[in-house]
Amino acid sequence: MSYKKSKSTKRFNFTINRDTKSHKAGSNTVTITGREYATVDRGYSTNTGTFGPSHELTMTVKEAQALQKFLNETLSKGSSKITS
Repeated sequence: MSYKKSKSTKRFNFTINRDTKSHKAGSNTVTITGREYATVDRGYSTNTGTFGPSHELTMTVKEAQALQKFLNETLSKGSSKITS
């Protein structure tokens, strides 16, 4: 079964592509794409670089699940302090 699902925020588009029967590279991916949201100094700047409009981060569903687990553990309601 194949499906595609998307969600947008002010700064990012999130897209998941799944094909539960396919094991081909690129058939089960999660993509985060930067959106234009400001008229001056476009892009979302961090101390490690810039993620601007049309920049894209693509990962496998397994990598996205690992990221989800990390975020759930790190950003849980009971966690008041983030440690490295």
